[in-house]
Amino acid sequence: MKNIRIALLVCFLLICTGVFAEGAGTYSANDPARTVIGVVQTYKITDNDTLLDAARLFGIGFNAITEANPKVDPWIPEEGITITVPTQWIVPEILDDGILVNLAEMRLYYFFMFDGHRFLKTYPIGIGREGFNTPEGVFRITGKVEDPVWRPTKRMREETPDLDPLVPPGPDNPLGDYWLQLSIPSYGIHGTNKPYSVGRRISSGCIRLYPEDIEELFEYARVRTPVKIINEPIKAAIHEDAVYIEIHPNGLSGEELAAKALKQLSGKDLFRYVNQQLLKSAIDNPTGLPTKISR
Repeated sequence: MKNIRIALLVCFLLICTGVFAEGAGTYSANDPARTVIGVVQTYKITDNDTLLDAARLFGIGFNAITEANPKVDPWIPEEGITITVPTQWIVPEILDDGILVNLAEMRLYYFFMFDGHRFLKTYPIGIGREGFNTPEGVFRITGKVEDPVWRPTKRMREETPDLDPLVPPGPDNPLGDYWLQLSIPSYGIHGTNKPYSVGRRISSGCIRLYPEDIEELFEYARVRTPVKIINEPIKAAIHEDAVYIEIHPNGLSGEELAAKALKQLSGKDLFRYVNQQLLKSAIDNPTGLPTKISR
């Protein structure tokens, strides 16, 4: 069943010349030089919409929708306005196979091979809050659990004394319906019973996905799948013969972002093509979107 589903998905992907569906997050990754995926979209706010509703509809997190629309109230946006939907990304790194997590942008990239071609799917994530940072490094998936039981740690129960020592599967379980165990004790990739937490630094270090996204990733990912976790706030690439940069401030100052941008652009031999004013503007007003900075 899994192979049939992947085959159908890939066939449709090829028909659509590189993009499965805007917002669905499946793209061709066969060309390592082509690292800008997706297209920016727009959405008209209707009655009772919040930015979180729009974010989930398009497969993005709270951080992405608010960075792209800084002047819009995320909870009570004005009815009838058109917002930017940031469904375009610079892929931080192309993997042959496995999961790449970029903490700075709170996004996960899953690479897989099918019939000799490389594809990727991408999902928004929630990560560890301050003091409980999600660890960086190279790990592996060591186990898969459907309907996991949540066992709060001693610290959690001391902070919240009314927590039960075991929380069974169901709507009160913060792990959601699926758990992918990482090769580091107590850390995993899982669902959530609080979808609004995706795109936020809110967990105790684990990586959480929307319920519909973890269900899909759980089906595709296998035990021993490599998981690389990085924290890269600056991404740069050539797209349509121009230099683009994508910035996720991640609490860094303008000076720190400028230093990281210089390192990123110089490392890819792109700095000589950059318009300094456009680069400064991108750093001063980050949107989380790929931004053209060519001369």
